[in-house]
Amino acid sequence: MIKQEIDTINQILQKTNARLIAVSKYYPVEDVKTAYDCGQRLFGESREQELRLKQMALPKDIEWHFIGHLQTNKVKYIVPYISLIHSVDSVKLLEEINKQGEKKNRKIPPLFPTFTYKARIQLIISIISCW
Repeated sequence: MIKQEIDTINQILQKTNARLIAVSKYYPVEDVKTAYDCGQRLFGESREQELRLKQMALPKDIEWHFIGHLQTNKVKYIVPYISLIHSVDSVKLLEEINKQGEKKNRKIPPLFPTFTYKARIQLIISIISCW
């Protein structure tokens, strides 16, 4: 049943640039492995400790995204294997991602939340100055 659902969604997404992210939040490693065995390779996790445990226990060809709020003091733990960080909500966090990424010779792309026009311009200016 899971494989059929994954396949159906991926068939629809083939016509777009979108990709299916299976959110592993609150699911045990066994459930994530089931989705993996059904062909899913992109997973999102929102808790750093859970992500670390899952990353160590599951196959290494999984592409991990960090979803949700990330504390700057947790960045160093996920930089070695994370491929994208969703919801970068401060310049301080972006600077820490860049700093930790440089230590591991990695650039981790961020996604930013939507703001009002004025706040968005201020964030973009800040980002450009530190990128």
